[in-house]
Amino acid sequence: MQILNALLSMLTLTYSLPVFTRRLEFIKISHGRSSVVLCAAKGPRPRYPRVWKANKRIGTISKSIKLVESIKGLSNVKEEVYGALDSFIAWELEFPLITVKKALKTLENQKEWKRIIQVSKWMLSKGQGRTMGTYFTLLNALAEDGRVEEAEELWTKLFSQYLESMPRMFFDKMISIYYRHGIHDKMFEIFADMEELGVQPNVSIVTKVGNVFQELGMLDKYHKLKQKYPPPKWEYRYIKGKRVKIRANYENDGAEKMPSREKETVHSSEELLAAESNPNEDVVVAEEGDQNSSDLLEEAETSLDELTIESITPP
Repeated sequence: MQILNALLSMLTLTYSLPVFTRRLEFIKISHGRSSVVLCAAKGPRPRYPRVWKANKRIGTISKSIKLVESIKGLSNVKEEVYGALDSFIAWELEFPLITVKKALKTLENQKEWKRIIQVSKWMLSKGQGRTMGTYFTLLNALAEDGRVEEAEELWTKLFSQYLESMPRMFFDKMISIYYRHGIHDKMFEIFADMEELGVQPNVSIVTKVGNVFQELGMLDKYHKLKQKYPPPKWEYRYIKGKRVKIRANYENDGAEKMPSREKETVHSSEELLAAESNPNEDVVVAEEGDQNSSDLLEEAETSLDELTIESITPP
């Protein structure tokens, strides 16, 4: 019996009432904006209204627009432009590199090549933004502004400094500059440097060099070039942030890709231009088409008559 009583006492569960160490207090909540909640343990805690819209802050985009507007109406004097740029960043704790880069992009979209050259040289003189992107922007602006000698000096400096790590877009840009101005010897030198360094030329470089070979009558070198660097079968494009592999559709001569729809539109536009220039020829062609159609109809009618006659005549 004692054992059973012990087991029953162990199995029974007893719930005790909760013990409060502090005195309960009433919570007073008012419906006003600046209400105060009285907490039982920590005392009053102020409540502030929520601010859903923050105050407007001057970001890098608006700063870059102000930078472009501050130098756009100035003359091309170096001291005046540099003074305006220095006064713009006078109260900055750090050099606003992102703002200047966005301003350069805005000027590039507006095709303000002289301003791009001035801002880039000013930034490089401050020891800021010494990247390949800045150098390529400066090289492109010099090429578009027609300052081939300065572009060549910049290229020589960069090529001697970054010999084995020079990106392919710099080679492509210099070859396009020399191709545009008809400087074939230096273009061949850059192409030879690419082959020595093991830089794979893209389709545009091969096309330009091949066109120069054809102009100079070097057909054997042209065929060797096409055999060595055939057009690729696949190309990569970025669609909605994803890298997509697409079949390349290049022409036989290695020119750049032209889709079938674009080819059809080109042919149709050429036909329309020819029709506008020579309207009489179109009339002749239309008349010839009508004559051909009438001849075909007559031949069909005669063949039908012969068949009916043969079917009517007895054997």
